Amino acid sequence: MSILGLRQNWKQFTLLVIVNAFVGGMVGIERTVLPVLAELEFGIASHAAALSFIMAFGVSKAMANYFTGRLAGRYGRKALLVTGWLLALPVPFMLIYADVWAWIVAANILLGIHQGFAWSSTVVMKMDLVGEKDRGLAMGLNEFAGYLAVGGMAFLTGFLAAHYGPRPVPFQVGIALAVIGLGMTLLWVKDTTHHVTAEAAQSALPKLKRVFVETSLTHRTLGSVTQAGLVNNLNDGMLWGLLPVLLFSEGFGQERIGLIAAVYPAVWGLGQLFTGKLADVVNRRSLLVIGMVLQGVAILGLPFVHAQGAYIALSAALGLGTALVYPTFLAVLAAHTHPQQRSEAVGIFRLWRDLGYAIGALATGLIADRFGITASILAIGIVTVLSGIVVWLRMPSERKCLEPEDLKPLLGKTNVRVVDVRIPEEYAGGHLPEAINIPLTELLERARSWSPKERIITVCAKGGGRSAQAARVLRDMGFGRTWWLCGGTVGWHV
Repeated sequence: MSILGLRQNWKQFTLLVIVNAFVGGMVGIERTVLPVLAELEFGIASHAAALSFIMAFGVSKAMANYFTGRLAGRYGRKALLVTGWLLALPVPFMLIYADVWAWIVAANILLGIHQGFAWSSTVVMKMDLVGEKDRGLAMGLNEFAGYLAVGGMAFLTGFLAAHYGPRPVPFQVGIALAVIGLGMTLLWVKDTTHHVTAEAAQSALPKLKRVFVETSLTHRTLGSVTQAGLVNNLNDGMLWGLLPVLLFSEGFGQERIGLIAAVYPAVWGLGQLFTGKLADVVNRRSLLVIGMVLQGVAILGLPFVHAQGAYIALSAALGLGTALVYPTFLAVLAAHTHPQQRSEAVGIFRLWRDLGYAIGALATGLIADRFGITASILAIGIVTVLSGIVVWLRMPSERKCLEPEDLKPLLGKTNVRVVDVRIPEEYAGGHLPEAINIPLTELLERARSWSPKERIITVCAKGGGRSAQAARVLRDMGFGRTWWLCGGTVGWHV
């Protein structure tokens, strides 16, 4: 039987982190170069036309995310990861030899499909391996590797473009990335389907009845995360396309543009080493709200600064805001979906999130053409702040555990229900006074007859495992006044 846990699966987990760094590097090779290349070599003056490569990338990646989620259970995670790498192989050559802009757009369609298949697969495989306890940390490490590579490649290709021209040298780096990434996947990556089966056997999370609709909109937690993900990548699409153009108009050279553009994904990547673990221990709704608002405020400041240091500071703030939300998005999704539906829910989330690239590129391009770059940047900044407010108003707060001394005065009150979610044999070995025994596997059905106004405290042996999962299930059902007991029965009797 497969064992879950970061420590237990550290070799395969580390390999997947490295593979995802190569996946991120494939995006980084064009992040600095292509927006300027559109104007200098292809003579494209329209912002909307110049950003067409980002629209193509966003739509193709979004669709690939969705189908990866749907197909992962049928064909296995590794098969989709290998497919993603095979699709990446032609991309650098297309970028090097393109003589019309349509070839650049076509290359980005392939790049988007590669990213959807490869990045989604590595995300889901890490979720499968680590179990619930360290999922935020796992997602932070995954996104750290990917986006640090994006920033590193953005800086490297900006440096190479400044010294050797925008083509072919910067894109030759991508050939090595694709070949090495494919080789590592074929030789050493193992599928994680058996880990999903092991977790599903222990999970009490209810399955979503309409996975697409609930993940996209109607589930208060999943829908809130999905809209924030879309807006996050909407502003990233704007930054990808317009920030180099804005800096170019300010008189910055290619190397300085590469430095500033690299700060944002570099801080984003490095920050997730810390924010990923935060998503395991801190109220996740607060992380999402702070992160989205910080991004929005930083974007609103871009049109009003001119010095290189100021641009670097704002790029760093953007990176920090994004680092707060990115691993948290995925940790929330994993915590609120059944293991057997996880890959599909992640695929749906990433569908909408990465459509943000296309929507952001199209909207900001049209606004910039009609009203100027400043108006476009300000509009996206306002939308990003509003997204954080939506999360605050709509997403249920993930409450902390209730301390034993705070529970004691509540015992005996008519509107308080203490539920021990262990199996009957464990319950018989000792339990809290007035606690009723409802095993975790039976909780969903039994709770349907309870009043949503009740205060519910869930209990297990040590707290934080089955009791925390039970509390999350009940909150998703609408029982907003639900806690799990800190320390469980062990802490109660100490």
